[in-house]
Amino acid sequence: MPKTLDGQITMEKTPSYFVTNEAPRRIHSMAKDTKLIVVVRNPVTRAISDYTQTLSKKPEIPTFEVLAFKNRTLGLIDASWSAIRIGIYALHLENWLQYFPLSQILFVSGERLITDPAGEMAKVQDFLGLKRIVTEKHFYFNKTKGFPCLKKPEDSSAPRCLGKSKGRTHPKIDPDVIHRLRKFYKPFNVMFYQMTGQDFQWEQEESDK
Repeated sequence: MPKTLDGQITMEKTPSYFVTNEAPRRIHSMAKDTKLIVVVRNPVTRAISDYTQTLSKKPEIPTFEVLAFKNRTLGLIDASWSAIRIGIYALHLENWLQYFPLSQILFVSGERLITDPAGEMAKVQDFLGLKRIVTEKHFYFNKTKGFPCLKKPEDSSAPRCLGKSKGRTHPKIDPDVIHRLRKFYKPFNVMFYQMTGQDFQWEQEESDK
């Protein structure tokens, strides 16, 4: 990590830290006052998105339905498949809470980051002790991507949108598989809500569909 002067914040982003067993201990031994930001989204959507990403690089992989189950007839989900395992957030958070208090971790809703990016960014700025510089005027919604893009209100330069790897169309997944995955994740989601003190309303979102 680079040297950080007073009045500066050094940030580093690696999604795999959250699910890597050794990461909390190593980060704590390097800088125990580090503030941690974790973006989470509905684990079912996350798993399909993960699969879509892999599929774009390896078109020959089996279908999502095949990979998601140990035994499709019995409905046994394969929790060892990384696309499924990553979404068991309570399991990973337990590891982090052995080293960091909850007050040093901010959980950002991936869903609200799309529907209300300024609201989520306000929480991030407050958490980091920054003035709320980034507001509604810094975002506009890109209908093609399905994501908000960042713009500088005082600048005429092109807005910055997420890269080609984001916003891919998800393959159609058997509704029964989706239903079984929701049932699988529900107890873990409830545990995660209790651990964080935040209700991400993933079940509510699913019942609306």
